[in-house]
Amino acid sequence: MIKQEKRAVMAEIANRLEQRYPEAVCALEWETDPWKLLVMGRLSAQCTDARVNLVCRELFAKFPTAEALGAGELSEIEEIVRPCGLFHVKAQNIKDACAMLVRDYGGVLPDSMEELLKFPGVGRKVANLLLGDIYHKGGTVADTHCIRICGRFGMYPETLKDPKRVELLMDELLPEEIRSDFCHRIVQFGRDVCSARSPRCGECPLGDLCAHRLGEGNKKISKKG
Repeated sequence: MIKQEKRAVMAEIANRLEQRYPEAVCALEWETDPWKLLVMGRLSAQCTDARVNLVCRELFAKFPTAEALGAGELSEIEEIVRPCGLFHVKAQNIKDACAMLVRDYGGVLPDSMEELLKFPGVGRKVANLLLGDIYHKGGTVADTHCIRICGRFGMYPETLKDPKRVELLMDELLPEEIRSDFCHRIVQFGRDVCSARSPRCGECPLGDLCAHRLGEGNKKISKKG
C-alpha cells in the first residue's frame, strides 16, 4: 500500500470514527485547566484513565492550583497518587512540573513541543496530547491503542511498537487539524471494539478497511510506503 492509498484509507477511517463518536472527548477529565491535563498526562503512564480521573479528584481538591501543587508536601502528593503506580517518581514529577510552570512560564503552558519536553516526566506522547487538546495542533498521540489499531489497519507492520516512529508515520497520513480528535476516537474504538486481546472483528464497522481482518495483517508492509 503506497502512501497516497494509506492517506485515502485513513481519511475514510477517520470519517467513520467521527460518525460513530461525534464527540471526540479526552478520557482524562481535566476540566479545561491546562495544568491539570499536564498532571494527568504524567499520571496516566502505565495506569488507566479511569484510575487517574478518580485519583485526581482527591488530588485537585487538596491542591486546587498549579501553585499549590508545586509547593505541596511531597509525601502528601505521593500518598494520593500511590494508586497510579510508580508514585515516588510521578509525585516528584508533577510537583516539579507545576513549580516550573508557575516559576518559568507564569502559569501558562507553552505551545511548542520543544518547551513542553522540558517539563519533568513529559515525553512526546503527553506533549502531543497537550498540544492537541489545548492548542488544537500537534502530532499523533501514539498511545497503545493508536499503535495497535493503526498497525492492524495496515499503516505499518503490526510488529512496530516504537511510539515516536508511529507518531511520525501517522503524522504523514493524518492532517494536523484532525489528529487530536482522531486519537481520542481511536482510544474509544479500541475499548469498544478493537481491543488488544479479543478484538470483535465480526462486529467491526471498519472491517472492510482493515488489513488485519482481510488477512494481510502479518504481511510485511513497507515502513516507507
